[in-house]
Amino acid sequence: MGAGRRMKRKQGAPEPLSEQHFARLKRKAGLPVDPPLTEAPEKKRRRTAKKEQRSTGKANGAASNKNSAPTKKMNGGKPVLKKTTQDAKPNGRPRSNGRPTARKASEDDDDDDEVASEDEESIEGLSDLDGEDEDEDEEAVEALGDDFLGSDSDSDSDVVDSDVEGGDERRHIFSEDEDESDAEEKLTAANIEGLSRKLDRQLAEQAAASAAELAESAMQTNIDGDKPRVLGEDDDEDDGLSAKTNALLAPDLQLLRTRITDNIRVLDDFAKLAEEGRSRSEYTSQLIKDICAYYGYSEYLAEKLYNLFTPREAFAFFEANESARPVVIRTNTLRTHRRDLAQALINRGVTLEPVGKWSKVGLQVFESSVPLGATPEYLAGHYILQAASSFLPCMALDPQEKERVLDMAAAPGGKTTYMAAMMRNTGVIMANDANKARAKGLIGNIHRLGARNVIVCNYDARLFPKPMGGFDRVLLDAPCSGTGVIAKDASVKTNKTEMDFMQLPHVQKQLLLAAIDSVNHASKTGGYVVYSTCSVTVEENERVVQYALAKRPNVKLVDTGLTFGKEGFTSYMGAKFDASMRLTRRYYPHTYNVDGFYVAKFKKVAASPSSSRSSAATAGNGAHNTMEEELVVDKTPIPLDNDDKGSSGRGNGDEFGGWNDDEDREYIEKGRRNAMRKRGLDPRSSSSSGGGASAKAKRATE
Repeated sequence: MGAGRRMKRKQGAPEPLSEQHFARLKRKAGLPVDPPLTEAPEKKRRRTAKKEQRSTGKANGAASNKNSAPTKKMNGGKPVLKKTTQDAKPNGRPRSNGRPTARKASEDDDDDDEVASEDEESIEGLSDLDGEDEDEDEEAVEALGDDFLGSDSDSDSDVVDSDVEGGDERRHIFSEDEDESDAEEKLTAANIEGLSRKLDRQLAEQAAASAAELAESAMQTNIDGDKPRVLGEDDDEDDGLSAKTNALLAPDLQLLRTRITDNIRVLDDFAKLAEEGRSRSEYTSQLIKDICAYYGYSEYLAEKLYNLFTPREAFAFFEANESARPVVIRTNTLRTHRRDLAQALINRGVTLEPVGKWSKVGLQVFESSVPLGATPEYLAGHYILQAASSFLPCMALDPQEKERVLDMAAAPGGKTTYMAAMMRNTGVIMANDANKARAKGLIGNIHRLGARNVIVCNYDARLFPKPMGGFDRVLLDAPCSGTGVIAKDASVKTNKTEMDFMQLPHVQKQLLLAAIDSVNHASKTGGYVVYSTCSVTVEENERVVQYALAKRPNVKLVDTGLTFGKEGFTSYMGAKFDASMRLTRRYYPHTYNVDGFYVAKFKKVAASPSSSRSSAATAGNGAHNTMEEELVVDKTPIPLDNDDKGSSGRGNGDEFGGWNDDEDREYIEKGRRNAMRKRGLDPRSSSSSGGGASAKAKRATE
């Protein structure tokens, strides 16, 4: 019978286990066995006969066995000791006899004779397993080991073997005093644990296979080169209404950002990743539109800023403008030292560190438990809140002690007081600002920081050197569009138009020429002019500097002395500038984590031409008119190409300068009349002189 079952199992036809066979397997494994619900008639008859035989034997030998030692009973050739209460462990628990016993639950469990008889019956039942089906049962136990005990069936079988062979050191999976419910709970827990281990292994194998598949696909993608779909299909005329409807809906920011990054990747490797039949201008146009929608720029300004960089660097620039620059304070060395100030602020709960190796007075603040504008140190003038980029023009100018310095646009006073500290309150600083309201804040900072060598004045800076000239150094931090400080003023994204980039450079050119004329070229220690803006556009920086080089051949660009910063453009959008333009410095928020800034340093080597001196000597409105005529009427262009221009690289051509069109003349004439009204003059009283000047200018152009 057993051989037949084993043959069927080998052939792949498992036989379902009967209830009796299942119980035998549990006994073999040392697990508790539930009492069968029904018994076969033949087995029930044998059990009844055995009980009667045992009761008869007990009655006949009760007297003889009462005081005798425990009798030995042979079980398959092996002596088995009958259990007594004396054969117990020191802790009170009964000692196992080499095979685990299954105690049958009944209402008469208190009767010692029935317990003994049931124990003997269990031992006899176990001895039956050692018969003809022993090999079959062992194979069945091995086959069902995983089902009972999970993946740890091997370790559990070792525990069972140790119970059989271990003597006094035997260990039991289930103790004898545990009831059947506890045994079932342990069996269920073991089964669940085994299943969970199997599931974990399967999940790990699946994860490994998935990772290998992803790595293979990624490698294949890198080999083949995927082409992202950035540009949509060409819309038909019938889709015009749907396009207008989509324009009114809020943009999907996640989709926009994904398309921006994909577009940049295509532009970086256009030859491989671009779609067939698509030009680079289409990708660029789509990228600018997405930047406008994602960051909120006007299309005009976004395109102007985009043209300054490569696509990837432009994206970094727009992204850097969305986060504020670090808070920086400048130590006022007229009142304290940076080390002492840092220690005092740290004691007040401020987290800070030096702004960088390039500055000896800057401190960068990360956290502060107190308002930085209301500490005792601030009120005492030990420091001032000032952007790190504002240090750069003063460092480039490098004023010396006992010099005469002009700050043409001084408010709110950060640069003025910094120069006063660099000069150690010696010499004279003329702090000028055309706005009286801003001049009040300038005066307040000068007094708070203890700058005693500063004189505040309120002039139109374009009139210098009429009020005063002959300065050793001049600082011109010109008013600009503010495209370098978008992180501070987000309104710049939309309120700057093409007209702003026409008018602002015109004013900046006037201011720069006035600054050059105000410097004394014969100064023993100076003769320098620093021009700076908080803008990154070429129209306000390189083109203004190029115009000054053409109009004032007595100046040249020199090294700024700054240890970091990108070189200025020597060519832009097909236009070429003077080769010395690389001595100027550009600063971007995404490269140095400072506000966008531009710094150029001039050295005046000779006196200004007679026309500029006469314009400075002319009083009142005449000086202003002469300056305007010089800027507007003279058609001498700025050199754009350095070929065949001599060593200086300057010529007489400039397609960007002049401002001599009829439209520009109308705006300038209107501004002149408004300026005269502000001074209390009647514009009509000088109409004849103005007309004469206009006629003279017209003849000169002809």
